[in-house]
Amino acid sequence: MDVKELIARRVARELRDNTLVNLGIGLPTMVAQYVPSHIRVYFQSENGIIGFGARPPEGMEDVHLTDAGGAYVSALPGAVSFDSAMSFALIRGVHLDMTVLGGLQVDRQGRLANWQIPGVLVPGMGGAMDLVSGARRVVVAMAHTQKGVPKIVDKLSLPVTSQRPVTLIVSELAVMEPTFEGLALRERAPGVSEREIEAATGADLLIAGEVPEMEL
Repeated sequence: MDVKELIARRVARELRDNTLVNLGIGLPTMVAQYVPSHIRVYFQSENGIIGFGARPPEGMEDVHLTDAGGAYVSALPGAVSFDSAMSFALIRGVHLDMTVLGGLQVDRQGRLANWQIPGVLVPGMGGAMDLVSGARRVVVAMAHTQKGVPKIVDKLSLPVTSQRPVTLIVSELAVMEPTFEGLALRERAPGVSEREIEAATGADLLIAGEVPEMEL
């Protein structure tokens, strides 16, 4: 199992039945492939669709069915499309049960940086600020390090997306939860030790007792 699949599978365990869930661009869209069979989730993308599913088989793509990043998606029975004004009304109106977003950095307080690297041209902010502020739960799905450099840090060095802390962070090494006391280590990936996680993290972790392995 590769890194992205492991992260997507673990995030999919956070999904709940009959909820409205936004999937951000990139890795988060993979979560749609691993929805538990016993639940029904309504995936939303800020470009204006509710009810999309996993990427269709090669050759079955429809140019009219894409997510906010332009990647092809499938439409489940009952899917609806609408304009971006309605889409952001749903987000800003606190109608989303959960959003899954990628991340560039998360600090020990749970603040996310995911929209810009200084000096690198970006086409726009996208919906990240609105999603972190408006969704009831915010799950960050990202690699633990970038070229050996920790992405979970004591203090952000990249522009902050929102002052509101995220709900949960899922990497290929661990599941971490921001709390008032600090960043708590909740789960570790199969075969990964607490010491390995601490060595790859740029912030102190709160570890209470024996940390269980992820269930995928």
